[in-house]
Amino acid sequence: MAEFGALDAFLDDHLDLSIKGRDGEMRTYRIEEPSAEDGVRIERITSLAARLAAGGKAPDAPVLGDEEERDLYRMCLGDQYDRLLAELGWGAFKHVSLTVMFWVTTDKETASQFWATGQQPGKAPNREARRRASRGSSASGTASSTPSPASTSGTRAASKPRSKAKRAKQS
Repeated sequence: MAEFGALDAFLDDHLDLSIKGRDGEMRTYRIEEPSAEDGVRIERITSLAARLAAGGKAPDAPVLGDEEERDLYRMCLGDQYDRLLAELGWGAFKHVSLTVMFWVTTDKETASQFWATGQQPGKAPNREARRRASRGSSASGTASSTPSPASTSGTRAASKPRSKAKRAKQS
């Protein structure tokens, strides 16, 4: 017969998040896991949003009203909600809330990925971030001014395109 170890040996029952408040002070906030009832509600809300997103069509109306969004954040943040709301700006508050939501609905690793990047796990960075990464940066923080060998922005004229017949002969 199989023996089961203690359940709490591998479950994470809290997140400790270090955040700089509006006053410039770094604080660590301990976010406890939600109650089972709130966890079920969070799962239901996020699975509805995921189904809408999977459809590829933006919903005609907001998925959550203002009050429902506040309730979602309150369920995720528990007894730290009021303190975080008072001590953080909107961007940080939302980032903390979404990090906790990823933790509740998936796992700590997914939440950590979101915390570090601000990107929904599995989503590619936006176009501007990809451009910055591909350009690289010099010491001044600007892209290099040397055109790439394939660039037509230099002083040489671009060569004329070859016809399909000429390309086929050279292959």
